[in-house]
Amino acid sequence: MNTGLYAAIALGGALGALCRYFLATWVYSKCDFVFPWGTFVVNILGCFILGMVFIWGTEKMMIGPNMKAFLAIGLLGAFTTFSTFCLETINIIKDGEIKSALINTVGSVILGLLALWLGTVIAELLSK
Repeated sequence: MNTGLYAAIALGGALGALCRYFLATWVYSKCDFVFPWGTFVVNILGCFILGMVFIWGTEKMMIGPNMKAFLAIGLLGAFTTFSTFCLETINIIKDGEIKSALINTVGSVILGLLALWLGTVIAELLSK
């Protein structure tokens, strides 16, 4: 049992959730638009940071395993799972699996929207 690793992930997760809340709230306070700018900014920033963490932690070995887990799994995992989705899709593309990348992208968006809608319908029905 690697308690140091688990603690790094837990601490990163707590900080990532707070960072998401504060950044999104700040962005929303600056916008008068209907578009979800807070979530948009969080997701794009999370993708950018995860790209850096991936290179430094996996390819360049500049970040140790606990720090990589703290940043990639904990902090960014709670900040945005969209960044993980994007990294996995890019890695599928790098492996030459364009069809799989398209299935992952289109399937995740369409099935995600469908699943969320279905969840709202079922919750409404169960609440009556």
